[in-house]
Amino acid sequence: MAMPTVHWGPRIKTAVVGPNMRRFRVAVSEAPEEIKRVFEQYSENGMMSIDGLHRFLVEFQKEDKATREDAQKIVDSVKHFHRKGLNLEGFFKYLFADINPPLASPGVHHDMNAPLSHYFIHTGHNSYLTGNQLSSDCSDVPIINALKRGVRVIELDIWPNSTKDNVDVLHGRTLTTPVELIKCLRSIKEYAFVASEYPVVITLEDHLTPDLQAKVAEMVTQTFGDILFSPGSECLKEFPSPESLKGRIVISTKPPKEYLEAKEVKENENDPERVKASDEEAWGKEVPDLLKDDYKNDLGEEDEEDLDDDGDKSQHSLAPEYKRLIAIHAGKPKGGLEECLRVDPDKVRRLSMSEQQLEKAAITHGKEIVRFTQRNILRVYPRGTRFDSSNYNPLIGWMHGAQMVAFNMQGYGRSLWLMHGMFKANGGCGYLKKPDFLLNPNKVFDPNVKLPVKKLLKVTMYMGEGWYYDFHHTHFDAYSPPDFYARVGIAGVPFDSVMKKTKTLEDNWVPCWNEEFEFCLTVPELALLRVEVHEYDMSEKDDFGGQTCLPISELRSGIRAVPLNSRKGEKYSSVKLLMRFEFFDP
Repeated sequence: MAMPTVHWGPRIKTAVVGPNMRRFRVAVSEAPEEIKRVFEQYSENGMMSIDGLHRFLVEFQKEDKATREDAQKIVDSVKHFHRKGLNLEGFFKYLFADINPPLASPGVHHDMNAPLSHYFIHTGHNSYLTGNQLSSDCSDVPIINALKRGVRVIELDIWPNSTKDNVDVLHGRTLTTPVELIKCLRSIKEYAFVASEYPVVITLEDHLTPDLQAKVAEMVTQTFGDILFSPGSECLKEFPSPESLKGRIVISTKPPKEYLEAKEVKENENDPERVKASDEEAWGKEVPDLLKDDYKNDLGEEDEEDLDDDGDKSQHSLAPEYKRLIAIHAGKPKGGLEECLRVDPDKVRRLSMSEQQLEKAAITHGKEIVRFTQRNILRVYPRGTRFDSSNYNPLIGWMHGAQMVAFNMQGYGRSLWLMHGMFKANGGCGYLKKPDFLLNPNKVFDPNVKLPVKKLLKVTMYMGEGWYYDFHHTHFDAYSPPDFYARVGIAGVPFDSVMKKTKTLEDNWVPCWNEEFEFCLTVPELALLRVEVHEYDMSEKDDFGGQTCLPISELRSGIRAVPLNSRKGEKYSSVKLLMRFEFFDP
């Protein structure tokens, strides 16, 4: 009988460390040669002094503001035998530690005093759904989870309940089970400002009669009280700033359509393929290229905003107390694309487009969309055939200045990882000041024109560790250590987007790739660094080993410890990569 292969773990060296350092497990013998050379450059007689460490921080890590006191704190955190400096083992521990993250962490540092239209806003789509778009439960739980993650725009579809005397939240004309509106509102109030003090916008898709609109007005007013921002029934001439709306709830909706009876789509009930569009794992689907999706098989969907926000007769039956709650007026003017994108100097509004509507409009009206978003708000939402709650490439919205790129937050997949990565910036507050080139009225950015290279980014993938502690030892292979490879690339405008791959290292829990990659960035302000680790499997799909997306705008130069996340975006306890980032002018 064949004997199973002995399953060896990684070489381990443990040490007691300070509160900012986790237990270090990889032996110094695993340190890449370049790390050893850097240590020698800034040390003497096998010891990096406080002054040597300070020089390393300033010169090599490009931390211009680092002080000698900062270097001393690092040595104190490592607590490795010496208070006067670090030996190679201590230096290696510091590089892999939580106190050496890949992103700058200064908290909120963007100018927050500009109008809301000057910001990308972390936006949810159908925020109440627990799963697919056709038959999952509606609940306040995904709303709470989104708010805890820093999402700032919550979407609620509101319909009469079964007895027509109260208001439910559900995905209309589907088999989704409802949740009471009041429960969602109370949860929003409780969790709105847990992750960020900046305003929460509630976008309402309204399918109510006037008497129920009045009931909603009463619920909203009583639930939120003084924190509700209510400018009156008239459209704003300019949006207020995130700073001025700190701790406030903002309502956005269109003057609602005439009451529409919800119709259950019975034919969906027995069609499992409509609920689950693909058996492929979510992480296995690559982010779609911009302007290349084929929508010829797309089914017809209700246009979310197809009424004139000034002239529709449904306004006349609108409950006045409800109308006064609307701070951000939404609506799609009658007429063609030009009319939709018309900029009114006397008022601002919100316009919604589906992902494919935006892609089609962008081909011929890219600059007009950018001009529109300099004063007005554009919301982009997933096409109606994404029954599985998947998402699209968010860059199509961001590169055209769209503030509300609405995503299904309850799922996971590469597109959602980009959203998570983008909003790590600016302290994770959910509002990102748009780059100046998207706000310049005198020279409107043209997303269809290729720009010259603005920055060169060099990424060195040294090594990774931690899988042995976060995964079961037979998770990847039953009888041998895993065969890891990494994918490294850029998500950005089409001319910047690319993915590259390391070699596969066989039978090693602590892979040391030591590979370099270079990326040319024409629009670094919108670029995200994508990193994934997979385990090669010859006979089946490759196994997932972790991922992260990092905003280039806040990426720190130097050698950094990069924590990896699960498919759902949750940080692993131990899994990290050691990487180096260098920026050059072209």
